[in-house]
Amino acid sequence: MSEHHLRRLVIMRHSKADWPGGVADHERPLEERGHREAPLAGKWLLKHNIVPDFILCSSALRTRQTCTWVCSELGDKAPTPKLEDGLYAASALRMLAVVNHVPDTVTTLMLISHLPGVQDLAMHLASRDSDHDAYMDAATRYPTSALTVLETEKSWAELDGQDARITRFKVPRAH
Repeated sequence: MSEHHLRRLVIMRHSKADWPGGVADHERPLEERGHREAPLAGKWLLKHNIVPDFILCSSALRTRQTCTWVCSELGDKAPTPKLEDGLYAASALRMLAVVNHVPDTVTTLMLISHLPGVQDLAMHLASRDSDHDAYMDAATRYPTSALTVLETEKSWAELDGQDARITRFKVPRAH
């Protein structure tokens, strides 16, 4: 298939969140480190020319804040994110069901959600021809702000399992 049929999926775990007392899990905000690191993810995406044309974001506060920082770095290239209640505390298969409904006009999709779903989804989709180091990094640890980039020639509706190649795994960190 030609290059323009390639689709990219960027799976991101939200940035570092706080645990304030008396706050429901869904409403937990980013902590200071999260506010520093979330923009770095957007900068990394721009630097590597991986600009999403569609973003699915869990409706939790910490994922919404992460998404806002990423989009602020993408600037006028940022799409309007779609908040998705179904991504909060979702399993990999629940997340995949959401991805399967993305329109085929989308070529680069970003999904911002939570552990363990984000890591499980990346591992579920990873094909045997994935980049070995990126695959091993994503499989063994999935810290806050981590990004996995996968490529596939399948449509979003056809994505099922072991049919997307992990090309990169990145953990943006503030120094």
